[in-house]
Amino acid sequence: MCGIAGIYSPNISHNKLINIAENMASAIYKRGPDDEGVWIDVNANIALSHRRLSIIDLSDNGRQPMKSHCGKFTMVFNGEIYNHNELRRQLNNLGDKPSWKGNSDSEVLLCGIAKWGLKLALKKSTGMFALALWDREAKKLYLARDRFGEKPIYYGHIGKDFVFGSELKALQAHPSFNSGIDRKALSSFLQYSYVPSPKSIYKDILKLPPANILCVDLPNGNKTLSSYWSLQDYSYNEVSQRVDEKILLSELHKKLNNTVAEQMIADVPVGAFLSGGIDSSLIVALMQKNSTRTIDTFSIGFSEKEYDESFYARQVSKLLGTNHTEMIVTPKELLNVVPKLKKMYDEPFADSSQVPTYLVSKLARNKVTVSLTGDGGDEVFGGYNRYRWANDVWSKMEYLPFWFRRFLSTIISIPSEQRWKKIYSLLEFVIPLKYRMRLPGEKIRKISVSLSALNIEELYTCLTSLWIEAENIVIGVNENKANDFYVKGRSIAEKMMFLDLGIYL
Repeated sequence: MCGIAGIYSPNISHNKLINIAENMASAIYKRGPDDEGVWIDVNANIALSHRRLSIIDLSDNGRQPMKSHCGKFTMVFNGEIYNHNELRRQLNNLGDKPSWKGNSDSEVLLCGIAKWGLKLALKKSTGMFALALWDREAKKLYLARDRFGEKPIYYGHIGKDFVFGSELKALQAHPSFNSGIDRKALSSFLQYSYVPSPKSIYKDILKLPPANILCVDLPNGNKTLSSYWSLQDYSYNEVSQRVDEKILLSELHKKLNNTVAEQMIADVPVGAFLSGGIDSSLIVALMQKNSTRTIDTFSIGFSEKEYDESFYARQVSKLLGTNHTEMIVTPKELLNVVPKLKKMYDEPFADSSQVPTYLVSKLARNKVTVSLTGDGGDEVFGGYNRYRWANDVWSKMEYLPFWFRRFLSTIISIPSEQRWKKIYSLLEFVIPLKYRMRLPGEKIRKISVSLSALNIEELYTCLTSLWIEAENIVIGVNENKANDFYVKGRSIAEKMMFLDLGIYL
C-alpha cells in the first residue's frame, strides 16, 4: 500500500504550501516507508504528496508524484492495477507508441488516462486504488476510487483550503484542522460498528464513495461527483439449467486462477494469510499452482482451545506444501494491541478482527511485502449465515400476517441475550448442524427484530445492525443505507449478497 495527500490553498505562500504537503505525507509514513515525493504547481497553488511502498518497478522510474508523457497531468496513486501488462499492450498498439520510462503500473494508468480519458481508463483497469489527478490545462483536480472501495480516500475543506488524503491523519496534519464530530456519523457507528461512506466521523470531511470520480474545478471550487461503474448497472447472465455443472466449475476455476495469478505480479516477496477456511485455502492453493517457489503462509492461533482454529491452517499448509508460519497469542498479547488501535484507525471501527489482522500482518511483514487474503469471498459466494437464514426462514415468515410476526418478535425479545445463550446451550444438540450458530444470544436478538421487517432492505438493516435504536441515543436521524439501492437478485440470499457487496464490503 502507499499513501497519497494533497492541498489546494489560494492564499498561502509556496514554501508554506510545500511544508503542509510534506507534513501530510509524513503523517501517513507507515503506508509507504520506501520513498516520498512532493510536487507543486506554483501557478495554481496546489501541492500533491506521496508515500511509496515499492511493489512493482522498485527503481526511481516508479516514483510519484508522476507526470504524464504529454505533461498535462500529474498523478499520485495508491494501489495496484492488476491488468497493467494488458493495458500496456493496448497502448503500444494504438500507433503512437508511448516512450515508457519504466515498468510501473502507475505509469501505464497515467498514460491510459492521457490517451483514453480518466473515466474510460478506469473502466479498462482491474485493480484496487485511490488516486488524485491534476489537469494543469483545465485547472481541475480529480479524485477517484476503485470499484469496491478497497483503497481509502478522504476529502474536504479546512477554511478556504481543499485537502485530501488516504487517511484522516493526513488531513489532521493541516495546521488549521479543527473539525467537530459528525453526530449522524456517530449514530451510524453505534448501529453498524463502522462509519458508512460517504460520511467520516468528522463534520465536513467525507469519504469518496467506491467507483466514483470527484472533479474539483479550481479555483471556483465547484465539485462534480460521478460514477464510472455501478453494481446496480451490472447485469449477470442467467445460467441455463441445461449448462453442465462441470463447465460452470471449469469457468469459475479459470476466472479465479487468472485473478490470483494477476495479483501475484510483484517485484517483492508475496505471501498469503491462511486461516484454514475455504476462502483463504482456495487462494493459497491457486497461488501455489501459479508459483515456481514455495508460498509463504501466515496464521494466528489462540491459546484458548475453544477459539483456536490454527489446526486447520496447518492441515491446509501441509497438504499444499507451503512454508507456514504461525503465532499462538495469549489474551494478554491481544489486549496489548488495543491501545495501539487508536493510532492505526482514524475513526471508530468496532470489528474485533482488527486485532488478529494487525498481528498476522506484523508476522507476515518479517518475510513478505504483499499478502493475499480471502476477504470478499463470503459476499460473493454466500458464506454468511444470514444468507442461509434469510432463504430458509424469512422467505417463509414474510407470508405470515404482520401482526403475528410482531407478536413473535415481542415474545422472542423477552429473554435477555445471556438467557438465550443458556437456553441455546441446552438445546444445541437437537438443532440441525447447518442452523447452529456462534454468539446465539446476539443473533437471536437480531432475528426477533428482523421479524418486524417489511421488505428485504429492512431485513438487511436488522441483520447487520449491532444496535437498531442508536438514533434514539445520538441526536440526528440515522440513514438506512440499504434503501439507497435498487436491489437485484433471483433469491433472498442473492439480494442480501448484493446489499453486502454494495454496503458492508
